Amino acid sequence: MDSNLNTSEILVMGSGPAGCTAAIYAARAGRKTSLITGPHQGGQLMITSIIENFPGFPEPVSGPVLMDCMRRQAENFGVQVLSDTIESVDFSNKKIKKCRGESGTSYEAAAIIVATGANARWLGVSGEITYRGAGVSACATCDGFFFKNKNVAVVGGGNTAAEEAIFLTNFAKSVTLIHRKDSLRAEKILQRRIFDNPKINILWNSVVVAIDGDGKKVTGLLLKNVQDNSKSSLPMDGVFIAIGHQPATDIFVGQLALDDDGYIITDGRKTSVDGVFGAGDVCDKIYRQAITSAGHGCSAALEADAFCIDINL
Repeated sequence: MDSNLNTSEILVMGSGPAGCTAAIYAARAGRKTSLITGPHQGGQLMITSIIENFPGFPEPVSGPVLMDCMRRQAENFGVQVLSDTIESVDFSNKKIKKCRGESGTSYEAAAIIVATGANARWLGVSGEITYRGAGVSACATCDGFFFKNKNVAVVGGGNTAAEEAIFLTNFAKSVTLIHRKDSLRAEKILQRRIFDNPKINILWNSVVVAIDGDGKKVTGLLLKNVQDNSKSSLPMDGVFIAIGHQPATDIFVGQLALDDDGYIITDGRKTSVDGVFGAGDVCDKIYRQAITSAGHGCSAALEADAFCIDINL
């Protein structure tokens, strides 16, 4: 037997809430289950400092601690957790799906659960990484609560930015929407809500060129006007980057049906290929929450087990 061949009944790609939950349910169904962690073990929650809205944790929990608990729970049920990243897939055979990892290992399984997630697009400016989780965020739903009566900014001009800005008005003292153009791309109904909300101010034709802080938290933004290149400083307690997400689906082009934004198209949890299922942010562009991803993982595993039964495995 090839020592570089890993076989399982259900193979899970991704180690965030969707992937770990899927692996737990698959293993509890009695299936030989392997989980491939991907390049960032634990997914996006590994850069989330405080989580207060995941059921079962009465006190705040850090993202890394939550994901460590999920991984250990999966391992306790016999899941084989492997540190590798899948670089190519072949889903042409209904009963045996083939994948290859960057490590050189080949993987074969009857059913695949894709939970590779989506990454927030960042600005790439000074201070952004330094203060991520300390005033810099890409999720208002996750972190808005921590900015009660604070002054915050949202960067972007599409639906996501508009929705984030509106949501933040539930907590923040003021919300400044920063957009590089002189008009928003967001739907008209969202634009009306933005313009009608007294808490929201818009800075047109402006981009963030740096995020300032005091070493512990964000204190302000350095802005540039794209029309005259003038620069200005804007005191701010936090900034939410809302310029979109990029689903981790490059290796599935030509293998699975994707929408125009690159997200996997699913019917329930089923993809366009029998025996391949999608879970979490890789197919969810709306909610992007740990709890909804975990729910996806559960249902994907149940569907994968049913598929294995159908093929008499």
